Amino acid sequence: MFQSDVDGIDQLASKYQLLKNEVGKIIVGQDKTVELVLLSILCDSHSLLVGVPGLAKTLLVKTISQVLDLNFKRIQFTPDLMPSDIIGTEILENNAFKFNKGPVFSNIILADEINRTPPKTQAALLEAMQERTVTIAGIEYQLDLPFFVLATQNPIEQEGTYPLPEAQLDRFMFNIQLDYPSLQEEFQIVKQTTSSQEITVNKILQKEEIIEFQKLIKKMPVTDHLIEYAVKLIVSTRPKELNATSFVKEYISWGAGPRASQAIVIAAKAHAAIHGKYSPDIEDVKAVALPILRHRIMRNFKAEAEDISIETIVSKIM
Repeated sequence: MFQSDVDGIDQLASKYQLLKNEVGKIIVGQDKTVELVLLSILCDSHSLLVGVPGLAKTLLVKTISQVLDLNFKRIQFTPDLMPSDIIGTEILENNAFKFNKGPVFSNIILADEINRTPPKTQAALLEAMQERTVTIAGIEYQLDLPFFVLATQNPIEQEGTYPLPEAQLDRFMFNIQLDYPSLQEEFQIVKQTTSSQEITVNKILQKEEIIEFQKLIKKMPVTDHLIEYAVKLIVSTRPKELNATSFVKEYISWGAGPRASQAIVIAAKAHAAIHGKYSPDIEDVKAVALPILRHRIMRNFKAEAEDISIETIVSKIM
């Protein structure tokens, strides 16, 4: 597809700007959020979007699916949702069992309010997120590629919710925190959404191009020095390490695992590529560290009592 890897990265940087501009037609502000969601897609990974209602989380995911020309399915997670409502079920037809595919058989899955359903149903996504397959009655079905899960959570209302298991949290590359828009942005949002004007977005990438860009990012060269920096950063979050600092021992009960080291290197590569760099540097690692570590570090009681946030801990470690 590309004449060279350098040509491919130049194309990716150019396409990324077009993607950002198209998404920006509908999503006002949220630049960092848009960047992180697109990065996770380019890294063939998943993201968790955390924000209060009304911050356009669903609209953002739908808009991105449109500009990437991908099939999109929204699953509303509720306490009575069953695993078969996600992956599908076998039905009897003409004296034979036939597999009726569920909404997980799509390119982009919006798992809306994922923490509102019990762990049994949450776990129905684990195989799909990791292996890109679904197994029913011993038969393995391949999902259509590319495949991404973008899940949302409401940080305020915790009644009737089920915390995500650590194994599932770890499968999300980024934990993206959405904040309120600025006064100027909110003015633009209200003006745009209360008029009769219809805004359409152009398709910028096709499935095949996304897969090629994913392969290109994996091929990007990275120095041993940068990998060492990234791994040391992750290891330094673990309080039981011999070289752990007193700050980490004092405020962290569990640190990030090896999947975080893998995520931070591949995300740094993608961050470098979308900004037209042919190899990542330490600034790219720092740019993606917080959303990668935010859901992988567990604060202890003392940190919670003293209101020491994850952001403060990550900043101190870096």
